[in-house]
Amino acid sequence: MATKAGINTSKREELRKPLIPQDKDAEIHIHKDSDRHEWMVYLSTFVAVCGSYAFGSCVGYSSPTQFAIREDLDLSLAEYSLFGSIVTFGAMIGAITSGPIADFTGRKGAMRVSSAFCTAGWLAIYYAKAPLPLDIGRLATGYGMGVFSYVVPVFIAEIAPKNLRGMLTTLNQLMIVAGVSVSFVIGTVITWRTLALTGIIPCVALIIGLFIIPESPRWLAKTGHQKEFEVALQRLRGEDADISMELAEIQEYIETLQKLPQANLLDLFQRRYLRSVIIGVGLMVLQQFGGINGICFYASSILEDAGFPSRTGTIIYACLQVVVTGLGAVLIDKTGRKPLLLVSSTGLVLGCVLEGIAFYLKTKAIVPEASPALAVSGILLFVGSFSVGMGAIPWVIMSEIFPINVKGVAGSLATLVNWFGAWAVSYTFNFLMAWSSYGTFALYAAVNLLAILFVIEMVPETKGRTLEQIQAAINSSR
Repeated sequence: MATKAGINTSKREELRKPLIPQDKDAEIHIHKDSDRHEWMVYLSTFVAVCGSYAFGSCVGYSSPTQFAIREDLDLSLAEYSLFGSIVTFGAMIGAITSGPIADFTGRKGAMRVSSAFCTAGWLAIYYAKAPLPLDIGRLATGYGMGVFSYVVPVFIAEIAPKNLRGMLTTLNQLMIVAGVSVSFVIGTVITWRTLALTGIIPCVALIIGLFIIPESPRWLAKTGHQKEFEVALQRLRGEDADISMELAEIQEYIETLQKLPQANLLDLFQRRYLRSVIIGVGLMVLQQFGGINGICFYASSILEDAGFPSRTGTIIYACLQVVVTGLGAVLIDKTGRKPLLLVSSTGLVLGCVLEGIAFYLKTKAIVPEASPALAVSGILLFVGSFSVGMGAIPWVIMSEIFPINVKGVAGSLATLVNWFGAWAVSYTFNFLMAWSSYGTFALYAAVNLLAILFVIEMVPETKGRTLEQIQAAINSSR
């Protein structure tokens, strides 16, 4: 018993230690080298976020095309709701399989697989003349989205030097939003079949770019490809850069990681991990069931139903989303995660209230001329509030609160829950609107009000803390 207790204590102590010893002189040396040799890192990031843009194109496709597709293919409300929501079912499958694919074929291999599925899906949608091929195409693009949602940020984090990692990782979310916004805008001026073809462009750019950029050095080191690992890292840092320090750091990290106990799904419900799981999964549930995917997928029809010109509203929506997402990326390390989440959730509640009032006034024929202005104000406030906080921060916190030995399993669970919520909300949205338009937004407002309480009571502030400090704060509050 004493021996076993000693081993467990040793493992806990090892988990508390930084995986890589801090050497400030080495950090300064690496920082100076990276300042001179950043172009390959930037190029690799640009290629990878073509996948993020493809992701956004898939998300934004159904909103501007709803009326045209239903009219051309004579789809019922239920058939179009299935088409709009099945993308997230495909993404759930993609999220589950993305980790094994990326570990087996490499990060570049996973991006190739994802691009192939997206391309095939867009072609199926383009040639569709009946609901079945339309749904198959949407399912395939959803699968590609699910793989992209995992592999792109992982690849960027693994290739970027320490001083650039935060900035470059935010480009993933920014390019997703850009893809959504461009689909919204150009979808108002081109046919739904042509819009499907535009979704292939970032996939082709990604496939071509993958022949130019190196594989993730950390994946190569993990899989025992020592020579390729050194070559890839040298290309990323520059031919004349001294990579000896970073080589040693990565190798030490891989060796330490292999010594840590690997957890399975059931281990997550142990007391020492449970609070982290509740926080990570809880934020994903509240993010999705607050209504974002229903509003995102069907923004044009919401505005149309409220009496506002859908084309004008959609363009304003798209531009606002990009600008506010960029603002959130700048603010997150200045204001902290928790204050930004609270501001964001409060804005979501107010946006839902405005939207509900707009539809109530229209339904009851009370001051109907005020309904369009309230509707567009509600959507813009909702989207702006989501983009500044609840859109990205749950993913940031998820990456910070899980111990490294359970991060893979716990991250997969949180990602799966997120995609399930996205599917459930997008599928039920039209049915809820048919039941009660203002009642739908009252439900979403209640969920976002619950999010405020959850953030206040459960979510720790992780700004400026090491992972060890974050874990200590979570454990002390159990």
